[in-house]
Amino acid sequence: MQHTIEYGPAYAWLRVQLAPGETIQAEAGAMVTQSPNLNMETRLNAGRKAGFFRKIQAFFVALMRKVFGGETVFINEFSGPNGGELVLAPSLSGQIIHRRMSSSMPLLVQGGSYLASAGQVDTKLRFAGLRGLLGGEGLFFLESSGDGDLFINAYGGIVEVECNGSYVVDTGHIVAFDASLDFKIKGAGSGLKSLFLSGEGLVMHFSGKGTIYLQSRNVGALVGWISPFLRG
Repeated sequence: MQHTIEYGPAYAWLRVQLAPGETIQAEAGAMVTQSPNLNMETRLNAGRKAGFFRKIQAFFVALMRKVFGGETVFINEFSGPNGGELVLAPSLSGQIIHRRMSSSMPLLVQGGSYLASAGQVDTKLRFAGLRGLLGGEGLFFLESSGDGDLFINAYGGIVEVECNGSYVVDTGHIVAFDASLDFKIKGAGSGLKSLFLSGEGLVMHFSGKGTIYLQSRNVGALVGWISPFLRG
């Protein structure tokens, strides 16, 4: 599979050339253009080898994600016997990066930052409990694992940080991170005053060794800035 990231970093989209028989899966709604001979199939993002109970779990998480985040957990798979071209774009303006995945290095992706994957990369919902809910990212992350290509996007630019010990990040700036890292969600300061009046909200305390991908802008801050104009 050949790919090109164009119009970046501010307004990037992904152009893909699929060889005969190749398949790429993408976030629902991301398709801009496609060759007429490509086929598209839609499925619940529960993992290719998901059993009955995992599919049921994914269905209920889908409902929760719709309530809390307004996004879908369905993905579209594109393929064709003769190959073809596909162009994908994220909802928000910002950077797209490519990561070559290996089975030994799974990645946890914030739900809205997953764009597409190909090869043997599998994506499935990973329940994050109250930590994910309080962090403003819904109740889950998307766990990407296997060998192949992964494309993630951000609101703004993407900054790659190597954590070796501990690192603290505002939850609204998380794009993705290595699954080898542990994390806890806490208030940005001490006490309720810092939590509600500092403007910083909640942060993720990472520990261990691995890579963290950050976005230079915060979607929640954008929503907060726009909301007063909508009410007016």
